[in-house]
Amino acid sequence: MAQDPAFEDVSLPLFPGGDDTPAAPLSPGRLPSYIKDHRARLRERFMKGGAAAMPDYELLELLLFRSIPRRDVKPLARQLLDTFGDFNRVVTASPERLASVKGIGDAVITDFKVLEAAAHRMARARVMQRQVISSWDALLDYCHTTMAHRETEQFRILFLDRKNVLIADEEQARGTVDHVPVYPREVAKRALELNASALILVHNHPSGDPTPSDSDIGMTDQIQAALTALGITLHDHLIIGKSTELSFRAQGLL
Repeated sequence: MAQDPAFEDVSLPLFPGGDDTPAAPLSPGRLPSYIKDHRARLRERFMKGGAAAMPDYELLELLLFRSIPRRDVKPLARQLLDTFGDFNRVVTASPERLASVKGIGDAVITDFKVLEAAAHRMARARVMQRQVISSWDALLDYCHTTMAHRETEQFRILFLDRKNVLIADEEQARGTVDHVPVYPREVAKRALELNASALILVHNHPSGDPTPSDSDIGMTDQIQAALTALGITLHDHLIIGKSTELSFRAQGLL
């Protein structure tokens, strides 16, 4: 896509030392002092108070500093929030939707996707090889981090050993905005391959409403029947919405 001349994106360190000006100037002239001073103030405030010390648009500015080093990025940060709603939705938006925002180029998109992947990896590290019962809140946080803002349905399976320790987390299928194909036989087959003793099913509802559909309930019943025949326990099926989740176990559906 054609880059907006008001913004130019390249890859630079997130918190570069000294001046933001790259070795090869992107445009004539020096970085205006008001922009340079603003960036320095934001970085200092972040280092002293962390993310809690600044609103979403300023945190976005800090990210945009890396890939757009010589422009005032506050208008772009606000435009991104107006378009997607909040910080999480900006960072997790698809590359195609991000590219449709005037001023967003490949470097910005790459930085956002790296940040998203890092958040997923960190959340996953808090639950892998840990007992699910004692880390349930961390597990829910992980599911929300990885799935709550997806624009299409995703179906994941969490495989547990006899002590309910999470031994594997795998994406089983991806679907459309309101459907994801799941095959009970494949779920049971994979559980046997991993020598899992129990499973937790997880999928998201892009609509934001975690209320299960009739097909969600029917599919869960089929998977439970296939697992029961093999002596494998289905602990729960979680549906992840935008800001909350639904547990089949808690709702009496399992």
